[in-house]
Amino acid sequence: MSQRRLSVREIQNSDIALVADYWLQADTAYLEAMGVEVSKMPARPEWETMLTEQIRAPLAEKKSYCLIWLLEDQPVGHSNVNKIIFGEEAYMHLHLWHADVRKLGYGAAFINLSLPYFFRNLQLQTLYCEPYALNPAPNKTLEKAGFSFVKSYTTTPGWINFEQPVNLWKLSAGKYKELQKPQEQV
Repeated sequence: MSQRRLSVREIQNSDIALVADYWLQADTAYLEAMGVEVSKMPARPEWETMLTEQIRAPLAEKKSYCLIWLLEDQPVGHSNVNKIIFGEEAYMHLHLWHADVRKLGYGAAFINLSLPYFFRNLQLQTLYCEPYALNPAPNKTLEKAGFSFVKSYTTTPGWINFEQPVNLWKLSAGKYKELQKPQEQV
């Protein structure tokens, strides 16, 4: 991975169109490779309403919490959590928006930059990720970022997904703190 500057911030109103564009302009093959049931894809107004509500909701009441991933201060992706039980657990999703920034090794670095927001702001004890088992990129990235493999099973993981085999990964607050110690010592 080149030495390009990566950063993360919470979603802002100015990001809503970018996130909606990611979903609405992606080709069908890409969406299906992520496990998305294209017929369940909401229209732009629904995306905008959901994201606006997410931004406005207090942390303890959020149904979803989204971070924007930046490369050289330019938005290139996002990570969000849903199925949030504040103070307990949430499920993370990972999205690099453009093919030219995928497969460059940024995924694990973006996850590591995102973890403090998820654990601190939502007071999580456990963070899960449940990627499509047939999509190797997020599975490799989660392992590289320090998540532990729990199990494989078949489910419909989200409201825009089809039933699919998934791999469940987890990171406990304790393991997250262990992973942060070497970074703190630098």
